[in-house]
Amino acid sequence: MTSRAISAHAAEEERRVLGLRPVLAPVHGRYGDHPHQVYDAWPSEDPVAPSVILLHGGYWRYDRMHLTPFAAYLARQGFSVLLPGFRRSGGAGGFPETFDDIALIVDTLPRGRPYVLAGHCSGGHLALWCAARALLPEDSPWHTPDLPPAVLALAPLTDLEATRRDRLSDDAALQLLGGPSLFEERVPLVDPLTLLAAARTTGVRTVLLHGEADEEVPLAQFTRYAAVHDDLETVVLPYTGHYTLIEPGAPAAAAVAGTLRRLFAEAAASRNSAAPHGRTSDAPPPP
Repeated sequence: MTSRAISAHAAEEERRVLGLRPVLAPVHGRYGDHPHQVYDAWPSEDPVAPSVILLHGGYWRYDRMHLTPFAAYLARQGFSVLLPGFRRSGGAGGFPETFDDIALIVDTLPRGRPYVLAGHCSGGHLALWCAARALLPEDSPWHTPDLPPAVLALAPLTDLEATRRDRLSDDAALQLLGGPSLFEERVPLVDPLTLLAAARTTGVRTVLLHGEADEEVPLAQFTRYAAVHDDLETVVLPYTGHYTLIEPGAPAAAAVAGTLRRLFAEAAASRNSAAPHGRTSDAPPPP
């Protein structure tokens, strides 16, 4: 997925993880009429199992199938997992359709239950954007005060200006926003770094987790985002690359699962303390 020079070790990691056989989910559903507006679900039989919505990476172009092995891995760890598709750039998506779909996903699919919104790479960018939607202009169709309870961004793209400058994945950022003539006009509405510049917090519990040996997303993206996000928690995994974060059974994937479990417990506890008599919604998750 990269157009940058990477080491043989990083290239082998990418081939190994992205070459995993996709896993068929036990449940499928739709949240819209377009063929891409679908989701896969691994529901837990435990009604209080930690719940996670996963936003897949692939530089906003590729589909969700490469993340199904990791979603199935999380389900085996006791999570209730939802993996949505969405309209993607280079086809039916890009600006605004990709963002319309992501907003619709987080506004409708959780059904009032506590959850953690997680995303890898460009999915991490979309998760961080969701956390910042209250910072959008009030006349934006994406503006909302109802934000995810918690966000875990895995090796995310945080800076679309830098993504464009570095020409990551053959100018993926330009493709997402409709080309050079529209990039500057649109980037303030969808760039997490820009949205945070004045507020310095989204108000959403947010963890940014990345591998110290990531060769896919420049480490400067993480440090720039951390510099403007005053209450961000950053977790750095040593000797860890970009793709092993989503490799089932890898130590990095176990660390991701542990962080998700911790964030969910915090979100659930916060919801319990805010609800009358400590009760939470009993609305069912997506089937």
